[in-house]
Amino acid sequence: MTIEVITTPITGTPLSRPAVEGSESPWYVPRPHDPRGWRERGDEARARLISTDWVKELWDALDPTGPAAGNLERARSTGFAVTTGQQPGLFGGPLYTWWKALSAASLARRLEALTGEPVVPVFWAATDDSDFAEASYTIVPTASGAERIEMHIDAPQGTSLSAVKLGDVSAQIEQLANSTGSAANPDALAAIRKSYVPDATVGGAYVKLLRELLAPLGVAVLDAAHPSVRRLGYPLMRQALERANEIEAALDARGRELKSAGHSAQVKLVKGRTLVFLEPKGKRDRVRLKDVPDALASAAPGDFGPNVLLRPVVEAAILPTVAYVGGPAEIAYFAQTTSVASALGARAPLIVPRWSGTVIEPRIARILERYSLTVEDFRDPHAVETRIARDSLPGSLRDGIEDLREALDRTASCLAGKEGADLVSPGVLEGLKRNVNHRIERLERRIAANVKRKGNDALRDAAVARGFLFPLGTPQERALNIIPLLARNGSELIDAVMNETQKHAERIA
Repeated sequence: MTIEVITTPITGTPLSRPAVEGSESPWYVPRPHDPRGWRERGDEARARLISTDWVKELWDALDPTGPAAGNLERARSTGFAVTTGQQPGLFGGPLYTWWKALSAASLARRLEALTGEPVVPVFWAATDDSDFAEASYTIVPTASGAERIEMHIDAPQGTSLSAVKLGDVSAQIEQLANSTGSAANPDALAAIRKSYVPDATVGGAYVKLLRELLAPLGVAVLDAAHPSVRRLGYPLMRQALERANEIEAALDARGRELKSAGHSAQVKLVKGRTLVFLEPKGKRDRVRLKDVPDALASAAPGDFGPNVLLRPVVEAAILPTVAYVGGPAEIAYFAQTTSVASALGARAPLIVPRWSGTVIEPRIARILERYSLTVEDFRDPHAVETRIARDSLPGSLRDGIEDLREALDRTASCLAGKEGADLVSPGVLEGLKRNVNHRIERLERRIAANVKRKGNDALRDAAVARGFLFPLGTPQERALNIIPLLARNGSELIDAVMNETQKHAERIA
């Protein structure tokens, strides 16, 4: 039995549905429908760049090797990019981070075949983010379910993750190693040990790991906090400050449009604050409208950073991005980003959905088959275990409970036909029947609960499957770390996912 990968529909809100489906919407850039359209969008991407020699300008921020470097060199003169990105997560973060990268790689291949132009996939590692809570943990499957691995660092609030020192995470690395079981591919853990060293930063370790694992697949990784990224994007961020009032008005108007159409804005508008961070010493602080003149007068090119709504516009100005590959939440906030681009007179970014799916290892597949379960059965937090517990009851006890139900039905029917039964309404007997049935169900639940408490092999199997498919109650791709899967399955995992992302790329382009 080999590893199985199941494609699942990407979910989202009604607001994100047009971009997911590729249908028309007043808030999203329309998706090209033929090779000519994609080629024209690529040409436009190159024509609107701040610097035509973007590869040279960003080389140090990309620090590419192997196939990733080759792809950049090929795209340098006439090519364009498919981008995606994510803020740091411990040991690479959840699976969807990697699904984004592989989706971008597959879409780049698809567009290169369609347009005849070289296309490079680029992963924007948002190391300038300051959400340490999200970057501080990851979840791994274990023999008893799932386990949260967490690091604790005392960093001032608002500090960029590129400036937060990692420190000693050897204990967390050992937790990760213990979750890999019989590792057939030691390279994945070796990449972790090489990247997550004490003198690294949280953002730096993340970037190094991504490059170790993605460069061989042709994906270049850009460190968003690198000075060359800030320097190249500086003119647009200055412009965002100069037009801050216009941007706020555009976002306010877009918010009203969305509300009148029954939607909610994904990113809340904070009035009086611009979309630009001032972070001269690693600490991020949104520039206030009233402080814009001072910021423009005193800041150096490396001091400005974009917030989540401005970042895609900056990216499209420094990279020849033909499309950004994103998840449901990102798709929703692009409905606001297009209004920011309009206010700046900048090129509006196009977003397309990433691939979504579930990995099933052979050991999990055997559990599903053994108990006639599906992945969706585990979406309910208790249903599988309750069913298994009930099925685990001794046959004679199950038969006795069923006999009790049947006896109740017979007795109630018999009473309804007796002389004098019309002295009460039929609802009285039905109420009695429901009441007794409820008590029988309570009895069955209590017996099953005791079985669950004592445990058995079937329940332990269910815990293993749940920890893999819905770890700690979260869908697999939004929680599980990829390293244990890579350690056990190696290139077979990547090949299986790439096969599905390639099909996904063909559906959207």
